[in-house]
Amino acid sequence: MTAFVLDIAGSESTGGAGCQADLRTFHQLGVYGACALTCIVAFNPQNGWDHRFVPIDPAVIKNQTEATLACWDINAVKIGMLGTVPAIEATADILSTNAFPHVVVDPVLICKGQEPGAALDIDNALREKILPLATVLTPNLVEAEILSGMDTISTVEELTEAAKRIADTGAKAVLAKGGANLPGDKAVDVLWDGSEATIFSAPKVGELRVSGAGDSLAAAITAELAKGNDLHTAVTTAKEFVTHGIEQSFSAGTPFGVVWQG
Repeated sequence: MTAFVLDIAGSESTGGAGCQADLRTFHQLGVYGACALTCIVAFNPQNGWDHRFVPIDPAVIKNQTEATLACWDINAVKIGMLGTVPAIEATADILSTNAFPHVVVDPVLICKGQEPGAALDIDNALREKILPLATVLTPNLVEAEILSGMDTISTVEELTEAAKRIADTGAKAVLAKGGANLPGDKAVDVLWDGSEATIFSAPKVGELRVSGAGDSLAAAITAELAKGNDLHTAVTTAKEFVTHGIEQSFSAGTPFGVVWQG
C-alpha cells in the first residue's frame, strides 16, 4: 500500500533544495509526494548567489492543499520554508483543521534576500503557531541556538540541552542537527523524544555544508513515518539516506555542493 505525503514548502529552482529535493526523497523512499508551494526562491548568480525571494499568496497555499486533500488521504506532512507570517498563519490553519497523523517541521527561519527585520516576526510566528503542532521538529545548529535561546552550541551535550529546551516550547519531539557544523569528525544529530535523548552519529563527509541535506533529512523522516515506522527507525533510515546523498553529492556552478538522492 502506497503512503501519501504532503509537502508544504518553497521552490528552489536549481533543484538542490526545497520542494524539489523533498519530492526526490519521497520518490526514492517509495511514497507519493504532493507539494503546496509557499514561496519561490531563485538564486542570483550575478550577486554572490544571494536569494531572490517571492512569497506565494496565503489563499493560493490553501487552494493547493485543498486540491491535494480532495485527492489523497495524507499519511504525513512535511513543513519546509514558509517564509512569511501570512504563510505561517495559513499553514497553521491547514494543520489545525486536519488530523494529520504526523507533522514534520523543518523550521527555516529566513533566507538571504528577505528583509532582516522579518526574522523576528517569522521566529515568533513559528514558535506560537507551528511548533506546538509538530510531531517532530528538525532544526539545524543555528536554528537550534535561536529556538533554544542558547548563545552557542559546540558539544553534543549542549545540542541535547537545546533539543530539550525546544521541546518545552510545544513540539512532541526534536531532532537537533549538528551536522558538519558541530566540532569533531562526526556528523552528530540528537533526538529528544520527550523522555530520552538518542544520539545519531556518522563520519563527516568533508567539512563543507551541501545544499539540500537538511531538507532531505526531514523529508526522509516524513516518508518513513508515513510508511508506519516509529520515530527512531525513521530517523535512523533518514540519517543513512542523507549520509549517502552527501557522499554522492554533485558539484554545481554554485559555491556549494548539492545532495543527490538518486
